[in-house]
Amino acid sequence: AQSVGMGQDLYEKYEEVRNIYGIASEISGKDIAQISFNSTIEELSKTENTQLAIATMSLGILKILEKNNIQLIQFNYNEVIALISGGYLNVEDGIKLLKRRGYLMGTKVAPGNYSMAAVIGLDSTKIEEICKSISEKGMFIVPANYNYSGQTVISGEENAINLAMDILKENGAKRVLKLQTGGPFHTAKLNEAKELYKEELAKAKFNKENIKAQVIKNIDGTFYNKQDDMVDILSKHIVSPVRFDKAIKTMQDNDIDTYV
Repeated sequence: AQSVGMGQDLYEKYEEVRNIYGIASEISGKDIAQISFNSTIEELSKTENTQLAIATMSLGILKILEKNNIQLIQFNYNEVIALISGGYLNVEDGIKLLKRRGYLMGTKVAPGNYSMAAVIGLDSTKIEEICKSISEKGMFIVPANYNYSGQTVISGEENAINLAMDILKENGAKRVLKLQTGGPFHTAKLNEAKELYKEELAKAKFNKENIKAQVIKNIDGTFYNKQDDMVDILSKHIVSPVRFDKAIKTMQDNDIDTYV
């Protein structure tokens, strides 16, 4: 989703957005505006930069929406931003978590050549079947993001993804698109990153009392509750599929009827 210049129009127009970029840059020790607006796509696409850049832009957007009484539903690593918005986390802890998460997911990966691809217009059960059949040939590939009924992202070894792209098209996928990502995200290949991220999560202060807004977990599409182990859930997020499809179902079941 990242592109050089993303968020620059908002940065130039709104003081609140500039303040967020300043705060996030100070906490992370990275000039996020420079990385977002003036770097190369190769630099921006490094996992340790992508997650911070998109999250900072999202937090800036959130501030503008909040001024206009609009609640924002967040996705994937931006679940941390949703937790900030909901009052579960403060900004400082949230940015520190995102910085560490991006670094670990970019560096603590099992050796190999990996890729991800978005599959559009094919039922997820068929995608699961194809991934399983390729896995049985000794290659690593799994569904990683169930974004909605018409789009699923697969993650795995480069040769497995390349093979799957052809098979998926033969089985009726309208489009299969390689993603600009740096690793096999949301798979067991990031188990080391998950365990190290737990250590960072344990340092954060999570608030479960007097929250401002409910947040839906992308790991299973249910609402966070007071009994949830935040450290366990947010660490598992690194190696588990994103179930944004279930999150949408939960929103529909709770009478949310307008989506942007």
